[in-house]
Amino acid sequence: MPTRMWKWSLSLAAAAVLALPAPSWGQLTQYDLESRMGAESHIGNVTGHAKDAKTAYRRYCVGCHGPLGDGNGENFPWVDPKPRDFQLGVFKCRSTPTGTLPTDQDLFDTIGRGLDRSNMPQWDPLSNQDRANLVAWVKHFSPRWTNEKSGTPIEIPAEPEVTAERIKAGRDVFARVQCWKCHGVLGQANGPSAATLTDDLGRPIAAYNFTEGSRPKCGDTDRDIYRIFMTGLDGTPMPSFADNIKPDEAWDLVFYLRTLMSQPSKAKAMGKQLGLKPVDPNAPAGQQ
Repeated sequence: MPTRMWKWSLSLAAAAVLALPAPSWGQLTQYDLESRMGAESHIGNVTGHAKDAKTAYRRYCVGCHGPLGDGNGENFPWVDPKPRDFQLGVFKCRSTPTGTLPTDQDLFDTIGRGLDRSNMPQWDPLSNQDRANLVAWVKHFSPRWTNEKSGTPIEIPAEPEVTAERIKAGRDVFARVQCWKCHGVLGQANGPSAATLTDDLGRPIAAYNFTEGSRPKCGDTDRDIYRIFMTGLDGTPMPSFADNIKPDEAWDLVFYLRTLMSQPSKAKAMGKQLGLKPVDPNAPAGQQ
């Protein structure tokens, strides 16, 4: 009887172990990270080494992103939006298609540019080598870079000349793909869906307000804005529109959004001359 009970107990224990969920990327250990300390980055003719970034990361980054890169640094409770969890390998600002890893250059640019409307500052004072080393350090946090390559950057066609016709066409695109549902008909981030938005981790997230004067997080040139439409912001409700709008339509949308922004631009001046009215969500398709 004791032998039978012992075997039965072992069977229960084995079943319990098998029932446990497999460790997620958010449960990586220091041992896991040490095994990827050879991670590198390549930006132009500069090669970054994760092993050389430990001091810089502890000085500039660990307070928010945490020692394990999971975004749970000591500043986490007071930071909004919350710091990026590098272990997931999911990034908003990319030149690559949705769902793919960013390039080393993408991460390098983000470190230098910072993220407006967040606690992530510009790190321009860092040398190119320091930034390249930090890119490699960021990569060593996620096992995705062990098994996947960065995506291939999307092609961005030459920017056309802004015209009144393109601006009006951009307003039609804004209405058709329902940008207004999150960003509002005036671009003030007050659309009917704005209050319900959450990121992929279920945390509240705000739509971008085009009118308040802040920079878009992933760059403020026309090409940057075009890129956002076509790559999406992974981890957020902002999808890629690569399958929904054509390149010419994306440029039209860029020009229309410029009319909503507070920053002066040729498109904004032209839009004022046109006397553009906000989109009407109730108007039939193609009749804005």
